[in-house]
Amino acid sequence: MKIAVGSDHAGFPLKAHLVAWLADRGHDVVDLGTGSTEPVDYPPICAAVGRAVVAGEAARGIVVGGSGQGEQLSANKVKGVRAALCNDLYTARLGRAHNDANVLAMGGRIVGVGLAEEIVELFLGTPFEGGRHARRVEQIGALEAAFGQ
Repeated sequence: MKIAVGSDHAGFPLKAHLVAWLADRGHDVVDLGTGSTEPVDYPPICAAVGRAVVAGEAARGIVVGGSGQGEQLSANKVKGVRAALCNDLYTARLGRAHNDANVLAMGGRIVGVGLAEEIVELFLGTPFEGGRHARRVEQIGALEAAFGQ
């Protein structure tokens, strides 16, 4: 699977680990920054990840910050992105199964490496259930269109 990834400086160590880990598992990883722990603003990086997913240049996106909150908010400003903040397995599974999330946000200061790997694996491997959830995802899209985002 082709995966776009990005982080700020706080998320860089976890992102760097995940880039190598994903590549070792045969994924095609597109790293959109940052490349160090030097302070950087995350909104443009997260938007780039979101744009890559919406444009079909990547099947999924992953954004990592200190908490993951700002990264999720920034990615969600891109029309068509459904970024889910998942710092545990339960939200990772439901983000995909119920919300058809296409971008995963995580907090590098919250989630350890082992748990992050499990979250990513579950997020990438969980299919969207559709059914009643499809109606709700369509409503999210309608809200996006109505408010010009």
